[in-house]
Amino acid sequence: MREIHVSAITDAVKKLCIDANLDLEPDMLRAFDRALATERSPAGKQVLQILKDNAQMARTKLIPYCQDTGFVVCFVELGQDVHVTGGLLADAINTGVSQGYKEGYLRASIVRSPFDRVNTGDNTPAVIHMDVVPGATLKLMVMAKGGGCENRSKYKMLTPADGPEGVKDWILECIKTAGPDACPPLIAGVGVGGTFEKAAILSKKALFREIGSPNPDPAVDAIEKEVLDRANRLGIGPQGYGGDTTAFAIHILTYPCHITSLPVAVTIECHAHRHKEATL
Repeated sequence: MREIHVSAITDAVKKLCIDANLDLEPDMLRAFDRALATERSPAGKQVLQILKDNAQMARTKLIPYCQDTGFVVCFVELGQDVHVTGGLLADAINTGVSQGYKEGYLRASIVRSPFDRVNTGDNTPAVIHMDVVPGATLKLMVMAKGGGCENRSKYKMLTPADGPEGVKDWILECIKTAGPDACPPLIAGVGVGGTFEKAAILSKKALFREIGSPNPDPAVDAIEKEVLDRANRLGIGPQGYGGDTTAFAIHILTYPCHITSLPVAVTIECHAHRHKEATL
């Protein structure tokens, strides 16, 4: 049994929150470069260049990439041979979020209740999803999820008769209706299967896959590529100015489901795709 003290978890989460908001991952920067090489719209290309320049300024000047510094979503993979000491795991994560957003001068965007709308002042609590996995490590995957694109995320319970074509059409409909409101170019995280809540969780987790990497399931990979091509023929373009780059990627995760069900959740992510990972 390996012990990990909560202070190490808090320190890691604090750093992840700050770094995610200041320094886009290399896969996002490569996505901008690929789009700049293929975008035919002058306005679309100009927007892409501005977004790439913004990423460079955020990293070098240590200022947030976007004014909406997000709702912290944390996926935890806890090794079954790990014993967290000194307190509760969830408390350690939320303390890290609080410290990161305060010390990083990041905007606090979370209200304590959806009804009274009183700001918590430190961007807590985070949304935490945990899986117990083999081994003696603890993996933290943090996403700063923007509100505008989150508001355009959708869920639908299709029928099995709708099949793969129905899933493709629904993903495309979500991207089309999100339009410029969700700050494209977009990444669509898609959860297919499971239950109502499982599909939604899968759609969030799918966003952590490296952009540009193939889906390990060849059949699902083909669906991703087809929907991405169709999305980029919608003409919405970067920030809605028109062009060939409405989406950077479609990432799908699947799970077994009931014989009567075909749940599909689509989490829309904007060009400010801020995520970081650490393993303790």
